[in-house]
Amino acid sequence: VQLQASGGGVVQPGASLRISCIASTSVRSLSTYALGWFRQGPGREREFVARISQNGGITDYRDSVKGRFTISRDNAKNTGYLQMNSLKSEDSAVYYCAAYDGVIGSTTSGAYDYWGQGTLVTVSS
Repeated sequence: VQLQASGGGVVQPGASLRISCIASTSVRSLSTYALGWFRQGPGREREFVARISQNGGITDYRDSVKGRFTISRDNAKNTGYLQMNSLKSEDSAVYYCAAYDGVIGSTTSGAYDYWGQGTLVTVSS
């Protein structure tokens, strides 16, 4: 599975942004993988942001983004999304999408099988 994240950019605090993760799979469709979003800010460890199950029925978020971020997926398009609202400066980071060969991945980055290259989100006035 090859993942490509896109949609990052520079936005002001309070703005919204949607980033996408397009998957290329040779045999199995993306619907057989759980997805996760992680981020890594300057000088910080990579941290869990959100995860979604294979069919989209289960979602989970880190506390600091609950109520502001929404993870979703469109398996017909082999694409995952992270809608980010009310962005804050502390949300600035490189955002990575990841795929896990199972129903739902964990909040630990090491559990994921495939990673995209990351897309940079900068929240600044």
